[in-house]
Amino acid sequence: MHSPRFSRRSFLQSALAAGVAPLILPGRIWSAETKPNDRLNLGFIGIGKQARGLMGGFLGKAETQTVAVCDVDTTRRNDGKKQVDDFYAKQAGSTYKGCDTYADFRELLARKDIDAVVIATPDHWHAYIAIAAAKAGKDIYCEKPLTETIHEAWALVNTVRKENRVFQTGSMQRSSREFRVACELARNGVIGKISRVTAGFGGPGKPCDLPEEAAEPGLDWDMWQGPAPVRAYNSILSPRGVHTHFPMWRAYREYGGGMVTDWGAHHLDISHWGIGADESGPLEIIPPADWQTAESGVKLRYAGGVEVEHIKENGVTFFGSDGEIYVNRGKFALKLKGVEKAKFLAKEDKPALNDQLDAVEKEFLAEAKVKLYASTDHKADFLGAIKTRKRPITDVEIGARTVTGCHLINLAYYHGKTIKWDPAKNDFAPGSGDPNWLTREYRDQWKVA
Repeated sequence: MHSPRFSRRSFLQSALAAGVAPLILPGRIWSAETKPNDRLNLGFIGIGKQARGLMGGFLGKAETQTVAVCDVDTTRRNDGKKQVDDFYAKQAGSTYKGCDTYADFRELLARKDIDAVVIATPDHWHAYIAIAAAKAGKDIYCEKPLTETIHEAWALVNTVRKENRVFQTGSMQRSSREFRVACELARNGVIGKISRVTAGFGGPGKPCDLPEEAAEPGLDWDMWQGPAPVRAYNSILSPRGVHTHFPMWRAYREYGGGMVTDWGAHHLDISHWGIGADESGPLEIIPPADWQTAESGVKLRYAGGVEVEHIKENGVTFFGSDGEIYVNRGKFALKLKGVEKAKFLAKEDKPALNDQLDAVEKEFLAEAKVKLYASTDHKADFLGAIKTRKRPITDVEIGARTVTGCHLINLAYYHGKTIKWDPAKNDFAPGSGDPNWLTREYRDQWKVA
């Protein structure tokens, strides 16, 4: 790692110099297998519902120490600090005030002692902050969908590669067994030649037309908007207080891409994994006839003639010459030549699901030629990659390929034109598309070059 590790003495001196009463950890903690001065120091940028869940997971990893949180909303920022301080205080059996807070992500990134950051802001901020983090020498866990535009996706990939950073996209379904087994079955030809895939998620983004509301005290609304166009505050975009729902900024084109990018970043990702498109992408994107009002129906055509269709019903189904595979969270079904080999749709009964997956793997994958990257914990996989400096299961380029496909789906809905795409150049094929569709207008200093 480029960042220096703090010894126990320097840790205490730093805390005292900052006027903070340091946590005095008992000897059993300092003598543990992972000593505090050997831990990876984490900073969290964006402290909403998703970030609080991620934070809880990373706090449980003994090899990490969360040292800073950042949010433009004072209430959420302080709540994040409390979550961290309470966790470490309970661990040590004493008070703890060692988590710092920041309103500006640039101040957090300037800290040399922070090794990695977890970014869970609204989508319109992902690229700018992640690129700045890579340039600051941080490894990065960034929520999906990776970026707000296709241009941003590949600008981010280029920066991460140039800076030699480890980057995990938060498309965590790749770390769930049912999705890996489904994709291994597809990749090993168990259902024969795949001709079609259906990927189910909601509809495209829409322009934001929300009315003005009274400002939220303690929120830097201008900074929340960042690269996006200036508009009046509305609590649907940035909820008041500590919210327990996923805010619907994601529905609007200025900040997200509707459910096409939100859920599509999960299910199109699995579609790509199952057809082996992680290093390529669609060649043609075809809108439905009713594209002006459609919520589904766009088709993506890939090399070899495989077609991925956007449908309404949640989940992914691979259709082959000899059968089909359905997969969703906690759900799995396999049918071969009309015979049901496995079917589990209850979701809540994970042991029973694993029993069926065990049987399927034993019967069909015992001697599989294609073995996919196996991860059972998306956060642990990220931390392991930091140690080995190898790419994690959902590397930045995988996230970029997925979000590129999602944006192409949205472009078909937005403009109603068949698009020819060159996945090698990450650009429209000659005579197709408009270069302006690949990017967006940026505000003030927040442009992603």
